[in-house]
Amino acid sequence: MVALVSTVAYLGLEARAVEVQCQLAPGMPRFAVVGLPDKAVGESRERVQAALSAMGLALPPKRITVNLSPADLPKEGSHYDLPIALALLAAMGVTDAEQLGEYVAVGELALDGRIVASPGVLLAALHARGASQGLICPATQGAEAGWASGVPVVAAPDLVSLLNHLKGTAALPAPPPGEVAPRRPGPDLRQVKGQETARRALEIAAAGNHNLLMVGPPGSGKSLLASCLPGILPPLSPAEALEVSMVASVAGALEGGRISRERPFRAPHHSASMAALTGGGLRVRPGEISMAHLGVLFLDELPEFQRPVLDSLRQPLETGRVDVARANAHVSYPARFQLIAAMNPCRCGSAEGCRRGPRCAADYQARVSGPMLDRIDMHVEVQPVRAIDLAGPAAAEPTATVAQRVATAREVQRARGVRANAELEGTGLEQHATPDEAGQALLLQAAEALRLSARSYTRVLRVARTVADLAGAEQVGRVHVAEALSYRRRETMA
Repeated sequence: MVALVSTVAYLGLEARAVEVQCQLAPGMPRFAVVGLPDKAVGESRERVQAALSAMGLALPPKRITVNLSPADLPKEGSHYDLPIALALLAAMGVTDAEQLGEYVAVGELALDGRIVASPGVLLAALHARGASQGLICPATQGAEAGWASGVPVVAAPDLVSLLNHLKGTAALPAPPPGEVAPRRPGPDLRQVKGQETARRALEIAAAGNHNLLMVGPPGSGKSLLASCLPGILPPLSPAEALEVSMVASVAGALEGGRISRERPFRAPHHSASMAALTGGGLRVRPGEISMAHLGVLFLDELPEFQRPVLDSLRQPLETGRVDVARANAHVSYPARFQLIAAMNPCRCGSAEGCRRGPRCAADYQARVSGPMLDRIDMHVEVQPVRAIDLAGPAAAEPTATVAQRVATAREVQRARGVRANAELEGTGLEQHATPDEAGQALLLQAAEALRLSARSYTRVLRVARTVADLAGAEQVGRVHVAEALSYRRRETMA
């Protein structure tokens, strides 16, 4: 007899169908798992055997073969434990094999028979919905699976409870509905003393989802400004929140099944490797840029990152996706993030007190490649904070006031069919961001003087469109173009 149970394999944010086939045949007793399993899947034999032993069941003295089909698809992770155990129990006649065909099963088994959490349950639930099946998952992840509405979810704490539920002797309760995580309190813009230019640049960046680089000496407030950004960004829409949660689910970071409407904010250390930033590893997992999807990636001390690591961000910044190619896997993760970076003017910290003068600043800034800097829409100098600014009253505008202006500007941009002006391109850019005659003349003159590349030219147009949106202007004018040009990179910003 061959028993069949459905499960999934995760490739990026895609859940592919996998059929677990279990056969009991006469012969020397053995337990083999085939179908291109990795070490974690191969070790499921021991976990399954121990879990059955905890229930008082022993493996039959037969040749047990478990095949994970399709056999040429790599299988990774511990979530295959539960479907393998169920297929084996069905082959032994302990549970109904036909009933199991109505479900997709995922979950790791503990040695005492408990069903413990495993990454990717939300993706498995969405796959089950598409296949018109139910989902069997760990009890602790029932709320997470519930976000895929319309899927019958059986959330079991252990194998005994699951078998009793399937037999109808003791029904498991429906999992609780998932909660929306409350917004975490963060720093308020009122805490920023002085820095009117940087505050204005941060507002424009938030309104148009533009990348921003802040250059200034230590202690000038660059990190504080960056940490204020999530508070002025509009919350995620329900569809965006589900998209962000799918990435968190694959990474095993969706705690308690709670979905957040707050945009992600990731701030990796400058010692981060390429795999940590873009994704990868022996078992390919999403990196920081995917964890920051639809949110903010803050890179402090930008030149201290390894240059190849920074340059690996160039393609995702353009495409909004990152492709991780390995010998045994090729996966793609979403990576539409807003890059906020900060750096000192030179390695010494303050270019004014540097003994080497402009040479030190030029050498330090040259550690970031020109093509990488060209992909950053706005560059702003953050001046040292004066004592009189620190002693003075707080800034007049709190985060809530700025967030309201940003939300209004985003509404205008959504009416154009884009999430933010940073996505304007082609005919949409030409239709909505073409300046008036005076603005066009200034832009052409500046493009010649600053030697703007085609990419820089379009980015100036997008920033100018955002400035106009904040001002409530229908057409981009000369004043909007002038402000956008003021945020372009100069050769030496020290």
